[in-house]
Amino acid sequence: MSELFEATNINGMIIKNRFVRSATWEGMAKDDGTCTRRLIDLMSQLAKGGVGLIITGHAYVQKKGKAGPWQLGIYEDRLIPGLREMTDAVHDNDGTIILQLAHAGMYANTGIPGDTALAPSAISGYRKSPVQEMTLQDIEGLVKDFGLAAKRAKMAGFDGVQIHAAHGYLLSQFLSPAYNIRKDKYGGSLENRAAVLIEVLKSIRKRVGESYPVLIKMNTQDFLEGGLELDESIKAAAMMEKAGIDAIELSGGTIASGKEGPVRTGIVSGKNEAYFKDAASAFKEKIDLPIMLVGGIRSFSLAQQLVNNNVADYISMSRPFIREPDLIKRWKAGDHNQAACLSDSKCFIPAMKGKGIYCVVEKRLREKEL
Repeated sequence: MSELFEATNINGMIIKNRFVRSATWEGMAKDDGTCTRRLIDLMSQLAKGGVGLIITGHAYVQKKGKAGPWQLGIYEDRLIPGLREMTDAVHDNDGTIILQLAHAGMYANTGIPGDTALAPSAISGYRKSPVQEMTLQDIEGLVKDFGLAAKRAKMAGFDGVQIHAAHGYLLSQFLSPAYNIRKDKYGGSLENRAAVLIEVLKSIRKRVGESYPVLIKMNTQDFLEGGLELDESIKAAAMMEKAGIDAIELSGGTIASGKEGPVRTGIVSGKNEAYFKDAASAFKEKIDLPIMLVGGIRSFSLAQQLVNNNVADYISMSRPFIREPDLIKRWKAGDHNQAACLSDSKCFIPAMKGKGIYCVVEKRLREKEL
């Protein structure tokens, strides 16, 4: 049996294989962030499909951190029961699931008329409407709310949490010199820009303990002029390692990065798969933590190569599981054909219309067969 199907352990969390469902906005929550039966069924389907670790779509820790409609929330205790149903369903199907904790920052879209998005700095050029620079009190509240959200996740039965510090969302904005031009203790040097991430981790640990898995998702680089570069990203990861993070998922790009954003199209062959693999190799040289790699991985052979060559410890995928939630079961059974995903990102179109995320191509094929 391939090394890809061996069980591993991250701070006591047993993962039955090296495949990870990377956090994916599903567009299936209620308007207030409450978990729904559709989300529960989706997570249950992923567990049945054999994926080793499921990471939920980004769940907002504050109302002002909501990125958009039908997004999962974790900002109040009343949301716990629905999330408990989700974790129970996954565990009943021999799955492992962690909750991604997020705040959209500058890119927040709360749906509240006149609401001003919070950001590390009040800069222009990244969104049409103005943004508000966070005060020290805002930052203190943010750090506390990440901790409380993690406590809720643990109460809801999640096997761990992941801090979303990638893709140009708020914690990523703090790290990035393109977004963060503060002159106080949270701006300037890399140590200052990373301070909020360290404080968030400490706040989470205070509420969930040292034996609860806490992961982070980070950009390898922003692919923005004046943005976070690879060398600083590795140094920031080393700071998180020292502070006690358990594993790192590597991605890259932001909403403003154009063709070099985190979600890329036209992945049709091995040559343009795994677009952050070189960066992952650089991380592995400096960071002694489990590394999860996301970004255009579609082939079983490449996944095996990445793990065997110590480029990554885990293989994260998102869009392939939208079309084939049972992809890992297929690969384990010996059918190693490439994932059927066309990487056209049409799956997000129905989600943006309130219909939830699904593979448009797969649905059309099924309808033709009927």
